[in-house]
Amino acid sequence: MKSDATPKAELTPTRHDMEGSAPGTAYQSKKYRIYVLFVLTIIYAFNFIDRQLLVILQEPIKAELNLTDTQLGLLTGFAFALFYVICGIPIARWADRGVRRNIISWALTVWSLMTAVCGLATNFTYLLIARVGVGVGEAGGSPPAHSMLSDIFKPKNRALALSVYSIGIYIGILFGFALGSRIAEAFGWRLAFFVVGVPGILLAIIFRLTVREPVRGWSEGAEQTQLATPPLKDVVKLLWSHVSFRHIAMAASLQAFLIYGIGNWFPSYFLRNFDISLGTVGTWMALTSGFGGAFGSFFGGWMADRFGARDIRWYLWIPAILTFMIVPVLIIALTSGSARTALLLTAPFNFLTAAYLGSVIAVSHSLVSIRMRALTSAILFFILNLIGLGLGPLIVGALSDHFLSAGFETPLASAMLICGVIGSLWACIHYVLAAKNIRQDIAALIP
Repeated sequence: MKSDATPKAELTPTRHDMEGSAPGTAYQSKKYRIYVLFVLTIIYAFNFIDRQLLVILQEPIKAELNLTDTQLGLLTGFAFALFYVICGIPIARWADRGVRRNIISWALTVWSLMTAVCGLATNFTYLLIARVGVGVGEAGGSPPAHSMLSDIFKPKNRALALSVYSIGIYIGILFGFALGSRIAEAFGWRLAFFVVGVPGILLAIIFRLTVREPVRGWSEGAEQTQLATPPLKDVVKLLWSHVSFRHIAMAASLQAFLIYGIGNWFPSYFLRNFDISLGTVGTWMALTSGFGGAFGSFFGGWMADRFGARDIRWYLWIPAILTFMIVPVLIIALTSGSARTALLLTAPFNFLTAAYLGSVIAVSHSLVSIRMRALTSAILFFILNLIGLGLGPLIVGALSDHFLSAGFETPLASAMLICGVIGSLWACIHYVLAAKNIRQDIAALIP
């Protein structure tokens, strides 16, 4: 059955699609496609350097500004995520119509400037406002980039390309943890925000001058048959009509809950429970989170493309299997009482939590038409970040405060363990249910 949300074809490419493009030339070069993927990945790394810097610095910031764990959860989670997701929808709408290259350049400039402003904060309110600014800027990063990559890479390679792009998350975490902790130890936490924020502006200029806007649908040979941009309500209606997408969104949200709700609190867990310096924790977390997450992201996309070529349900079965394996890792890491064991286990934790994103985005894009892709990513990220990033750190932080007042010996570890185990098992259920429905939902799009 053909969806009424499917737009009608237009024969003339739009001016925005053509601006900065050379159809049939630039993107015919594999080297140029790889270059664009590389630059977008580095930009995504800056996105997470700026976002995660507060995570490694939250203990010295908490001490200087006299904050509670709930306030830290708001700063690293809900306050950031709320504006990130609110702004993500209109920016993605703009990206489905306008020049995505320019949108990404401006977004990178804004979030880099606001990261530097975080270093001037003198109280909770000031820092909260600065983090909101970072969230607004970062909302313009991923949806346009996802749309560009889906136009550049063919469907059979798309999950891998999006997984490589997602490695930027872990490159950002690596440098954010390593640089942030070392700079903070030597010069204080405020300088760390300036050192990390300013280079992003230079990267925005480089991206604007060296990357061309791809023609929409180029990878599918559809550059001569451009599609009208459908209304927002039609995209939402189409996605909601897919049972598989509802489960995909929920599974991804719970996966993000693990990444942010558990991962964001690991540095504080080590600093509070073991005799370890901030620099040591930052270095270890940089290595295990950065390399573990990067390999996990690549592995998840590679496996999904390899097995998904035979049966698209593997795009969802792969993250389901890997997410289930998070449970024993968390149990051992948070109950062993050994700093070395727990630090080492953050590597498989990040490997397993990272393996979902490329396949989830790729399979979500297969459920919609060309001019719905940026908006589909934004809607997915709206749900994912509101639940995962918005509620994850906040719920764990509030639960930790509650356990502390109740006299628990290890309140933060208890909160992390309870939330981590429940979140992992719950996500697995939704991945399996999504896989059960994905083939008929894709078939429903065919006229």
